[in-house]
Amino acid sequence: MNDHASPDGQPIWTPSPARVAASNMTAFRLRVESRHGVDLPDYAALHAWSVANPDAFWSDLWTFCGIIGEPGGAPVITDRQAMPGAQFFPEARLNFAENLLRRRDEAAALICRGEDKVRRSVSYEELYDTVARLARALKAAGVGPGDRVAGYFANVPEAIMAMLATASLGAIWSSASPDFGTQGVLDRFGQIEPKVLFAVDGYFYGGKTFDILPKVAEVAVALPTVTRTVIVGYTRDDPPTAGIRDAVAWNDFLDGPPGSGGDIAFAHLPFNHPLYIMFSSGTTGVPKCIVHGAGGTLIQHLKEHVLHCDVKPGDRVFYFTTLGWMMWNWMVSALASEAGLVLYDGNPFHPDGNGLWDLAEEAGITLFGTSAKYIDALHKQGYKPGERHPLERLRLITSTGSPLVPESYDYVYADIKAEVQLASISGGTDIVSCFALGNPVLPVWRGELQCLGLGMDVQVFDADGHPVTAEKGELVCTQPFPAMPIGFWNDPDGAKYHDAYFARFEGIWCHGDYVERTRHGGMIIYGRSDATLNPGGVRIGTAEIYRQVEKLPEVTESLVIGQSWEDDVRVVLFVTLAAGADLTEDLVRRIKTQIRTGASPRHVPAKVVAVADIPRTKSGKITELAVRDVVHGRPVKNKEALANPDALALYADLPELQR
Repeated sequence: MNDHASPDGQPIWTPSPARVAASNMTAFRLRVESRHGVDLPDYAALHAWSVANPDAFWSDLWTFCGIIGEPGGAPVITDRQAMPGAQFFPEARLNFAENLLRRRDEAAALICRGEDKVRRSVSYEELYDTVARLARALKAAGVGPGDRVAGYFANVPEAIMAMLATASLGAIWSSASPDFGTQGVLDRFGQIEPKVLFAVDGYFYGGKTFDILPKVAEVAVALPTVTRTVIVGYTRDDPPTAGIRDAVAWNDFLDGPPGSGGDIAFAHLPFNHPLYIMFSSGTTGVPKCIVHGAGGTLIQHLKEHVLHCDVKPGDRVFYFTTLGWMMWNWMVSALASEAGLVLYDGNPFHPDGNGLWDLAEEAGITLFGTSAKYIDALHKQGYKPGERHPLERLRLITSTGSPLVPESYDYVYADIKAEVQLASISGGTDIVSCFALGNPVLPVWRGELQCLGLGMDVQVFDADGHPVTAEKGELVCTQPFPAMPIGFWNDPDGAKYHDAYFARFEGIWCHGDYVERTRHGGMIIYGRSDATLNPGGVRIGTAEIYRQVEKLPEVTESLVIGQSWEDDVRVVLFVTLAAGADLTEDLVRRIKTQIRTGASPRHVPAKVVAVADIPRTKSGKITELAVRDVVHGRPVKNKEALANPDALALYADLPELQR
């Protein structure tokens, strides 16, 4: 039995026949069979058909999901062998915001919580009306197609309203969370030269209130293209605007009183018209500005929500995220499926680990999205949400940000809910979506992502670019897909874009994940390729070590790097310890034994070092590359991308690593 197998060799969860029959995935499969006269007995057959017939698949998906707009005529894909270069729906015209604002009734579109300080609900009617008034105000401020609008925002309803108003005009939205420092914001927004800046006055975290207006003032001064700074009162009712260049309060900026919005004049634009500028983590330099198109983002998100997550009208979709992480963009698109959104801003463990589950129960969340680290932290701290929360409406838990270890699967089914689909999902900011994710008609196997996304020709390549099965390698996508970026900002010849994804294997998207396909048609992710260890010439994924060492109750978290040593690479493991635990010789021995027996002798670290903190990005991902640079005496190029940059000092000049 390997580390991923269930004790009885069976899946850890299987959907009921009734659930499979009622799913959107089944309805879509039957529709394809009927329309095209094909026999598709299972998901594997449907996936194979989707990658073999991309024109038919994406066209059928447009119709099935009810996309508002004109798809245009054939072909659906031009230059379909060109990657980059392929164009989807070249004759289509649509507006992203129009597709998300299709409801205008009094049901709750947005339910917002800011720790224990803020409780709000916004109806679909109020959302549409506010977006209409905001769009008119932005147009009056000179914003039009192609202009950039930036949000320095907490996860609040106004952020969604500002994005939708921006998109309704054909302008381009970009965002950062309020915990970013001034330089981190300027490293991002300074590259894209926004015309309007939205910002909250502050945010709540861990029961404390943080005022960011001084940072907003610095940012506004340093962005000469900004003609208007709009301040949203989040931590106070009437935040001051004095001292901030060209600032105006949110309510004063809106065009007209509540109820005066009327119909929105949505700009119908080409499928590839820019929608979002998103940013790479920036831990190895100034963040890359990744431009995503409106049509590609919309159709990919609808595919993932409607088919892979089985989202239906009236569902409540939640993701624990900030506006500095792509999961916010992914979550917001669920409005296009006529689902309501549940927003949370703050510390998920304030005042304790029950907070998000109280919200899930109260709001009737059907899709609960979070990070693998949050689930692991709940487990290690002994929380059992299922004991005090029936969670009757909860149908799907999704996890991303890092690989979900097999023990977390056990924990979810034992201590959160036995009858829930658990989907580890993986993609990234680069595609603002997923390569591998969940599926309501398939079983869940312990430690595995359920399936590859429809229309995504994902394969695993060895170092020489040859497809491999049942062994580890590079995650690649060998055919174009609509959620590929339309380019990088300030990259006129496309050289940076090409080098980021297509330089490794010409004409093939190389994502940078070290993975393995499973016999169930799923996937296991072992970490980022650039963080893969190579002791003695053997490639080792960092996640393989994490899932072993973090089984020990004394270890709360870990980070592993390869240190250049005596003309080779040695594995160095850093651990943070639970309260009261010490890194004794006995604990080091047990750590090494666990790794040796659970992974292999090659995985055993040469050094184990206790540290007080592990550096991570704003979206919560640990930063192996930054630590590796510090250990080797190299500068870390962009500390502003880190949530806790001071932690890097813990890794400099360690005597344990000098011998």
